[in-house]
Amino acid sequence: MTELQRLREAFRTALDLPADAPVDDLHYQDNEKWDSLAHMSLIATIEDEFSIMIDTDDVINMSSFAEAVRILGKYEVNIND
Repeated sequence: MTELQRLREAFRTALDLPADAPVDDLHYQDNEKWDSLAHMSLIATIEDEFSIMIDTDDVINMSSFAEAVRILGKYEVNIND
């Protein structure tokens, strides 16, 4: 499984989405399941999946799937399809 696939799975798991749900275009609060509580679950899931600790500014700025990809790059997680 690629890093990108792992991130997609983290989003689906944390946001309680179907296994085949598209997540690449998700934005915070555009999906009814991505609220503030689900956001913290998503952060925890990503941290566990990639064995990283995301700093507060990045937690706040993670407003979309694309932004999550960018932020993970800061933590040396290479997200390539």
